[in-house]
Amino acid sequence: MNVPERSRFLIYALGIFVCYFLYGIVQEKLTRGRYGEQVQTDGSVGEQFTFALALVWVQCVCNYIFAKVLLAVKPQKEDTTHTGSYAACSLTYLLAMVSTTMAMRWVPYPTAVVGKSAKPIPVMILGVLIGRKSYSWTRYACVLTIVLGVILFMYKEGKVANLPAETTILGEVLLFLSLSMDGLTGAVQERIRAASSPSGQQMMMSMNFWSTLMLGFAMLLTGEVKESLHFALRHPEVWTHLSLLSLCGALGQFFIFLTVANFGPLACSVVTTTRKFFTVLCSVLLFGNILIARQWLGAVLVFAALFVDMLYGKKQSPAAALSSKKPPSDGGRLSEEKKKLIS
Repeated sequence: MNVPERSRFLIYALGIFVCYFLYGIVQEKLTRGRYGEQVQTDGSVGEQFTFALALVWVQCVCNYIFAKVLLAVKPQKEDTTHTGSYAACSLTYLLAMVSTTMAMRWVPYPTAVVGKSAKPIPVMILGVLIGRKSYSWTRYACVLTIVLGVILFMYKEGKVANLPAETTILGEVLLFLSLSMDGLTGAVQERIRAASSPSGQQMMMSMNFWSTLMLGFAMLLTGEVKESLHFALRHPEVWTHLSLLSLCGALGQFFIFLTVANFGPLACSVVTTTRKFFTVLCSVLLFGNILIARQWLGAVLVFAALFVDMLYGKKQSPAAALSSKKPPSDGGRLSEEKKKLIS
């Protein structure tokens, strides 16, 4: 069944929203909940799961298995992508994730909001510089408007933390590194799409394979393998939470890679950036929470930009349009003449 392009995009976006909404609930329970009844040195009861590398590693393993099963059930054409491209993409993806996690501890709240919301910008810039992608001016304007709208909507007054200058600078450096790695990930994915056009399942399997290896090596170096395993053996209910988290993550990543493979990293970054916006907006509509004028302005900007992008964002950039109008080369003319002779 041929599903229209826009309908497919909406299905993928909805899949990302739903899966990561459930993912967030389970993650909150896993990382902020307490396990056991043992009294800690600070007087709190129960232990917390603090093994970030192990958490991501388990998800990468499950994502790899999930994609492998999908490809076994429905075989596809051979993926001709160079192994190094997937390895590089996995490395930049992991560095972005780690840098973001570390940066959020050491940057003021306004900087964190801007950093979380500005992901599409480096994806777009490095997609042009490295991924050899071209966009129309309309798309540039729409993406910037979406980012601005999300920042206006998500920002909350009264959350500016008084952090030491050295700590803030370190956090900003990490945030810049994170955004740069996000941009590089998108650029490499654009190159992969242009070179070999792998399916979403193939990208998902290969990237998670390399991510599993890299994280496994990091866990061995840090000793987190032994510590996390002992924690899980002490508190068996962790396995249930990890399983649910991995299921939601695998389904969510499946939709993410379908979006990347079919619509590109920029479209995917816009979806993931607006995901939290739509989550908060749904809570407002469902539970009657009040929005202030700035948040309404942000909501209007996001919806207006998304609407304009749907109508006009697919148009070619001037450079791409000119290149498509270039006369065929001698080789092209020869091939055309051969076709005429054959016919």
